Amino acid sequence: MVNLDPAVLTPLLGVLAGCVLGFVARSNHFCTLSALERHWYAGDSSALRTWVLASVSALIGTQLLVAFGMADTAASFYLSPEFAWTGAILGGFMFGIGMALVGTCGFGAVLRLGGGSLRALVVLTVIGLSALAAQRGIVGIVRVPIVDDLAVSFTASGSQSMGDIVSTLVGMKLQGVVAIVLALAGLFWIFKSASYRRQWSKIGTGVVIGSVIAFGWWATTFLAGRSFDPIQIEAGSFVVPVGDTIMQLITYTGTLPDYGVGLIAGTLVGAVVAAMWKRDIRWEACDDARELGRHLLGGTLMGVGGVFSMGCTVGQGITGFSTLAISAPIVMVSMALGARVGLAWLVEGNVLAAFQRNQGSAHHSAAE
Repeated sequence: MVNLDPAVLTPLLGVLAGCVLGFVARSNHFCTLSALERHWYAGDSSALRTWVLASVSALIGTQLLVAFGMADTAASFYLSPEFAWTGAILGGFMFGIGMALVGTCGFGAVLRLGGGSLRALVVLTVIGLSALAAQRGIVGIVRVPIVDDLAVSFTASGSQSMGDIVSTLVGMKLQGVVAIVLALAGLFWIFKSASYRRQWSKIGTGVVIGSVIAFGWWATTFLAGRSFDPIQIEAGSFVVPVGDTIMQLITYTGTLPDYGVGLIAGTLVGAVVAAMWKRDIRWEACDDARELGRHLLGGTLMGVGGVFSMGCTVGQGITGFSTLAISAPIVMVSMALGARVGLAWLVEGNVLAAFQRNQGSAHHSAAE
């Protein structure tokens, strides 16, 4: 593997990781919005625990790699000293509403496309084009003054890592301690449910998905250190790489795709294989113009919101969190709030219902 060109290996390893990610996620119905919906409306937190387990597993795996010098997350954009807090809040909220309108996020859309959903193809196309517009197009004109120019700089700590920030405030290096505390808190909440401790397939799903993200950090770090050309150190996101995939398809100039594009392609392949294995492939399209309009709007909000917040549910909630980026919890809270508002409007016909405690969830929490 070392003797091969790193520029060739980069997308290939992305495809490999994506195949595992797509197969496991599609086979076990891993979906952020579905997890939140079941928690809010059915009082069932098992899917949400699996999602948190994926995030915690990515955190543990990544921080171990960092500790042993096998992953350089400090070189990623997640740990830039410049923290665009308005983008994290506004972009996350926009993404959450878009997720509710569509019924899934960018990652979920790739999984659905693997099962034959033409609606997902529409959503992914809109996400990609909207992301490009927000990143380097006309929407970028708006992004600069309301996101980039209002960024807070963590110059004292050197990065926006929660570990570095706490270390700077206390006056001693506590990066590992912060990671351990967050991991233990997450694991305590996950496994305090006696019923969840018996759901081995869901536990395995969370661990595998988190491990794939940690693998991405190792793979891109490994290849970046052996390449004469710059290789972006990354692990997984499903907004900007969707736009990059579109650009690769329509403007190929001989430049090989990066790890993120490979991950998108591999996730789709893995999802197709899982759908075939489960005999769950069927063509699906929008029922009417109203549904199509909702998907177009939702895709636009996710594309633009994902660029503003520098990630999606996977990109910030799992990948960003694995680096201890302070943006990750802020973005995820904003996304959850946006999703709750969007679902309240769609399901209950009243946005204010988003701020009322759900009886099913309250009853389930009390029972646990």
